[in-house]
Amino acid sequence: MDMTYTGAEPKVARRKRSAIARYAAPYLFISPWILGFLFFTLGPLVFSLTMSFYDWPVVGERAFVGLDNYKSMLFDDPQFWESLWITVKFAAIYVPFNIVMSFLLAMMLHNITFASGFFRTAFYLPSVISGVALVTIWSWIYSKEYGLLNFMLSLVGIHGPNWLGDPNLAIVAIIIASLWGLGGTMLILLTGLKAIPKELYEAATVSGVPGWAQMLFITLPMLGPMLLFTFITSIISAFQQLTIALLLTKGGPLGSTYFFAMYIYDNAFKYFDMGYAAAGSWVMFIIVLALSLGVMRWSAAWVYYEGEVRQNDGEGHA
Repeated sequence: MDMTYTGAEPKVARRKRSAIARYAAPYLFISPWILGFLFFTLGPLVFSLTMSFYDWPVVGERAFVGLDNYKSMLFDDPQFWESLWITVKFAAIYVPFNIVMSFLLAMMLHNITFASGFFRTAFYLPSVISGVALVTIWSWIYSKEYGLLNFMLSLVGIHGPNWLGDPNLAIVAIIIASLWGLGGTMLILLTGLKAIPKELYEAATVSGVPGWAQMLFITLPMLGPMLLFTFITSIISAFQQLTIALLLTKGGPLGSTYFFAMYIYDNAFKYFDMGYAAAGSWVMFIIVLALSLGVMRWSAAWVYYEGEVRQNDGEGHA
């Protein structure tokens, strides 16, 4: 007679399967993101880092050159430093203007009560326009002969300059065109303003705190995390500036708008030196990473997070 007990085995097996499914389910849900990150972010990053150590022409033999691409770029290529300096100048002007103008627009939209939805849409709309369409519009506005900007200046008796042909004005023209798309930054700051409790302003008003002090000690500290985010994303955006400069001025006149991203683009798709272009991309990555880490470290002095404040208060009371 067979005395083997078989009743408990299916129950144990079901428990094991249930435990495996419970353990694996979260990973299955996030697996599309993990696969996308591996194939479309981490994979190209590792591949470009590998390319940067090679003499990698589009057609022909590839040869390992070690750090020669980086050495040539840093010590033998004046175009590298010139393009980097132009990008730094652009970032130094564009980043603060982008944040300040976005903040002022957000404050205006936060306080108006009439047709606020229309104005939000109107100010955000330019940020969704494609780069090519944006450049087409601005090339018409900046045109020396029939441009809208010079026409408006002529109405007040001013002879308009050659915006895109003057080496001193071309980068200013690109900064203005770049600021046209500040709608995204404005919306982030507007969301932050909407999240500030009104009770803080009411208590300050009852206590006789003037408006400028409410701005300085309530609005700006409460917007700290949003300002930090927009600061870092603006720096990244400034260093990646390519489309407007490439299509509007092609780096001219006299190389005055030859940005670092255009330098990398030319090495890759004009001179077909993929290894050199990959090395330039990694130099840009390291510069942006260093600036972002510096801003993050500096932000500890002026950015406050509500959770951290509550935690510190709790520890203080304990």
